[in-house]
Amino acid sequence: MKYLIGILLLFCSVATFAQTPERPLVQFSGVTNNADSAEVIVPYVNITNVTTSKVMQVSNYKGYFSFVAHERDSLRFTSVGYMPVTVVIPDNSNKSYTIKIALKPQIINLPAFRVFPWATTDEFKKDFLAMKMADDDLEIARKNVSRTSIVALQNTLARDGREIQTSNAQSMHNRIVNTNSLTPNPLLNPLAWGSLIKQISDGDKSRSGSN
Repeated sequence: MKYLIGILLLFCSVATFAQTPERPLVQFSGVTNNADSAEVIVPYVNITNVTTSKVMQVSNYKGYFSFVAHERDSLRFTSVGYMPVTVVIPDNSNKSYTIKIALKPQIINLPAFRVFPWATTDEFKKDFLAMKMADDDLEIARKNVSRTSIVALQNTLARDGREIQTSNAQSMHNRIVNTNSLTPNPLLNPLAWGSLIKQISDGDKSRSGSN
């Protein structure tokens, strides 16, 4: 008895399915653009057939799409940054249906949040106290005109034209002054020899006194 009931139900379902008319096919075409401006094209829009097995299509970079669907199919258009739009293909479409899909931009207001790079307040205080502040313009100018900076620049930078001219003029002046005079030789000066001998003897005395 159970087998007979099962066979009857199977025949009923087959008969019902056979009586369901096949929906006509339709060439569904169109273009996707911005609802705020018809001249702005929305490319690469996802088109999902909600009625027939979730079949998905994608419009091209110009927003154009064209594929085969059935009458009374529900098609859902989605794109990032735009609100979804659902379109139903009407009956008696004469084997083709063309439509212009206007997608409205979707504005999503995200909640505000604050980013803290320190896990605790104590870590922030520690890093803040150890932080080295950058010099302002006044401090930089003060360091640039300090004696240490000027001496370091004199030792590293080459002399300019004015310094070279002054040195040449001084050397020329000394040659002119000493043109008609003999330049003294320190090796022939007895006073220089006496001073040298005294410095040597004083140095020997200081070393012997320290011992």
